[in-house]
Amino acid sequence: MTTAAKALEQAPAGDFGPALAQASVLIVDDEPGMRHFLQRTLGSRCRSVTAAANIDEAQAALGAGHFDVVILDNVMEGRRGVEWLAAERASGFFPATILMTAYADLETAIQALQAGASDFVLKPFRSNQILNALARCLERLRLERENHVLRHELSASSEHILLRDRLIGESPAIRQIRDTLARVAPLPSSVLLTGQSGTGKEVAARSIHALSPRAEKPFVPVNCAAIPADMVETELFGHLKGAFTGAQQSREGLFQHARGGTLFLDEIGELPPAVQAKLLRVIEDRRVRPLGSEREVPVDVRLIFATNADLDRAVAEGRFRADLLYRINVLAIHMPPLAERGGDIHELADLFMAKLAQQLGMPPVPITPEIRAGFAAYHWPGNVRELRNSIERALILGRFPPEISATPAAAPETLAEMERRAIMAALEACGGDREAAAARLAISRKTIDRRLADWNA
Repeated sequence: MTTAAKALEQAPAGDFGPALAQASVLIVDDEPGMRHFLQRTLGSRCRSVTAAANIDEAQAALGAGHFDVVILDNVMEGRRGVEWLAAERASGFFPATILMTAYADLETAIQALQAGASDFVLKPFRSNQILNALARCLERLRLERENHVLRHELSASSEHILLRDRLIGESPAIRQIRDTLARVAPLPSSVLLTGQSGTGKEVAARSIHALSPRAEKPFVPVNCAAIPADMVETELFGHLKGAFTGAQQSREGLFQHARGGTLFLDEIGELPPAVQAKLLRVIEDRRVRPLGSEREVPVDVRLIFATNADLDRAVAEGRFRADLLYRINVLAIHMPPLAERGGDIHELADLFMAKLAQQLGMPPVPITPEIRAGFAAYHWPGNVRELRNSIERALILGRFPPEISATPAAAPETLAEMERRAIMAALEACGGDREAAAARLAISRKTIDRRLADWNA
């Protein structure tokens, strides 16, 4: 055994937390003793550990699968590790890297950082040193991914924040949906959630994730309609430095931030045609090509899709690819409108009242029998989202709005009539501002534009 490997044996490692247990690590070192020891040290602590004896083997391993961290020796026969790392960083994404070096000089440290190394350790080192370096790398990765995902979480509608992964209600439709979600959650199959805006499609997606083997990994929600058309590709797939004007550094996309977890693509029907073609390729190959890169990066994600549009109609009109629809529609689950969920309205209203009163620091507004009768009579074109907003408005005003009353129900409207009434009312309330009306209804501006064109309005 080498001197370095013997030094590693001298100190037992402590408890470095659950992050290591989920990590995939690639060791690149031409010294058999070091490879063997690192494999033995990390093998019982990490999800997977792969060893490569040279750079050619390492490149083959990176092309075949995903690694969270590369532990790379700097001095190897044929090529220095720092040179290879710098070249790989310049040509595409590369995992977080810990550089191992036998020379503790300032120049080597600067070269390592300039090449993109996350950390470096000096040989010979003790087991706790490499484990601490690995833990630091994984923590930095976790924070970067959480910060990126948080920006998208902040745009989530408030009923998602309140309900999270709980699909509330005991109506037959909701009980059946909960049963279906529980059956599909352990499987890798893609799911397409359909239904009007505000019916709880993201809540259902979170339920699938929470019940799946990926529950401890990220859940990344993406509203495809909320991303500017010229930014969708880079948001989803990432980009390299210099890929376009303003790209001053490389950035991973949401597919990579969802690694090991679930990527929820809401309003999938709003994706631009060029991105639809690239998404189809990703679904088939499970690899993404960042903008400006010649290399594909393997990704491991569970995909859940959602739409409030008629995708069959979109295919017929040439706005959505038929082959993409076939790929995402493995299992379709329809979320019913709130008006069809019976007593669930009252359970949701009570939940919203309790949670929002606590959040706003206000006393709850009594939900009288007359108000409950009004709930049952009203059609709720905005569904759960509208119910939540009505409860919040009641807390702010100290009373419920006039449309929530115990007046007899009018003749049922068709879904098209309800949609038109909701859109026209929002436009009137927003002074004709389509962007503001879209935000008010939590739908895309494109949807309003299409509907107004259909109605010649």
